[in-house]
Amino acid sequence: MIPPKGMIYVGSGDFTERGNDILDLLVKYAGIKPDASVLDIGCGIGRLAIPLTRFLSANGSYDGFDIVKKGIEWCNNRISPKYPNFRFLLIDLKNDLYNDKAEYEARSFIFPYEDDSFDCIVLASVFTHMMPNDVDNYLNQIARVMRSGGKCLVTFFLVNDDILKKMSCGETNFVFKHSYGDYLLMDKNVKEANIAYEEGFLQKKYDKYGLKKDAVYYGQWSNSEGFVNFQDVVVLSKS
Repeated sequence: MIPPKGMIYVGSGDFTERGNDILDLLVKYAGIKPDASVLDIGCGIGRLAIPLTRFLSANGSYDGFDIVKKGIEWCNNRISPKYPNFRFLLIDLKNDLYNDKAEYEARSFIFPYEDDSFDCIVLASVFTHMMPNDVDNYLNQIARVMRSGGKCLVTFFLVNDDILKKMSCGETNFVFKHSYGDYLLMDKNVKEANIAYEEGFLQKKYDKYGLKKDAVYYGQWSNSEGFVNFQDVVVLSKS
């Protein structure tokens, strides 16, 4: 139930520990229950799915999708046969970092799920690799497929006046040097490598799609006090 190290492509840190950490965030801040229907956007190679196999009951369900073929194939071969309520889909979408040969773009992608399908939606280090039009569409789709009263836990690199000041003084762990107004890039040549977003820009998107920002927990990357994750964590609900 653990992929070989050479196949893991979903970020730094211990694979198992990071999966458990994300589940812990979902329990503490999104109120996930064992009978929840979960959507894992950018599910990778099962980092969150694996600990969820021990958490979700037979009445719960898990759906995950990703753009990297080897991750989805591994999950379908190793997880789904043992846990038939866990389903994984390969979605062929263009991304500068992970899938630059694809034809279709995230900004026009319609999630392959019915309206009001999920109690809990999670995006761990997904919007940190997506451009503004793509984020806009995904928030629209999240609002569509999330049930009333459901929760969405999403991680970002958030910037505001205080964080921009800290960044300019060299007080953050990451520096986004290239500003484009509503968003900043770490590397302008590989745009989707790491992207930070202005909080005001995101708030307008939440309002546009009827999403309520329940909480924000600023991350270790910006040397914020009381961090719960390296990236910033935002909890959204459907109003």
